[in-house]
Amino acid sequence: MQADRVDPRVTRTVLALKRAIIDLASDRPASKITVADVADAAGVTRATFYNRYQSPLELLLDVLSADLDEGLRVKEARRADGRHNAEQVLRLTIGDVADHVTRFAAVYQHAIADPADGGVYEVLVRCFTERASAVIGRSAPPGLPDASRQVMIKFFAYGFAGAVKAWLGD
Repeated sequence: MQADRVDPRVTRTVLALKRAIIDLASDRPASKITVADVADAAGVTRATFYNRYQSPLELLLDVLSADLDEGLRVKEARRADGRHNAEQVLRLTIGDVADHVTRFAAVYQHAIADPADGGVYEVLVRCFTERASAVIGRSAPPGLPDASRQVMIKFFAYGFAGAVKAWLGD
């Protein structure tokens, strides 16, 4: 069906915007990046940028979230294929997140140093919250109060995100 196809120009534009924001955010905090900076680096107009995003930070969060979400899809596929036990899936998942943080280390380092870029850190917290929620949902004892479940999830999520923050600051 022709209607289901995405115009290749749109795909190229989105990829150019994503590359541009990562390149720029690797050099300075997202709060210091303007729409004009991103548009110029991507070779598009500011109007084109605003057709898709409201701010450079929104674009950056979209890129980081999409990369982490892809890691989650990979983890779920590993879990479902039956070839990996729970310990192997956990080890591979931690490796996937470490790979993500390593690839985007400069972006996270700039964001952690700038309070205006708190949304970047929150992407990690959301990632770890989703993963902890899934693990605790499958392994928590029956009858565990929801409040206890939420405390455990937040403990793991903020603990892992804090460990990443310390790792990047080292």
